[in-house]
Amino acid sequence: MEILRVASSSSPKSVAGAIAAVVEQDQKVVLLAVGAGAVNQAVKSIAVTRGYVAPKGIELSTMIAFAKIDIDGNEKTAIKFLIEAR
Repeated sequence: MEILRVASSSSPKSVAGAIAAVVEQDQKVVLLAVGAGAVNQAVKSIAVTRGYVAPKGIELSTMIAFAKIDIDGNEKTAIKFLIEAR
C-alpha cells in the first residue's frame, strides 16, 4: 500500500493524479495530512480523483482516522485517509 503525504502547498490536481495512478495499480492508497491546510488539499484531491477514475468504472471509498507520525523527531497527529477502489 502506497503512502502519500499531502502539504498545504500541494496541488490537488497533482495529488489526484498520483492517487489515481496508485488506485488503478494497487487498489489502495493512504494520504497523510498534518494541519488544516493540508487536510483541505487532501479532501479536494480525493474529490478530483473521483472525476479521474469514474469514467474507467472505478468507484472510490474513503475511510478517515487519526494517526501518529514522526516528523523530524517530533510526534505529530495526522489525519489519515485510506482510499480504496470498490
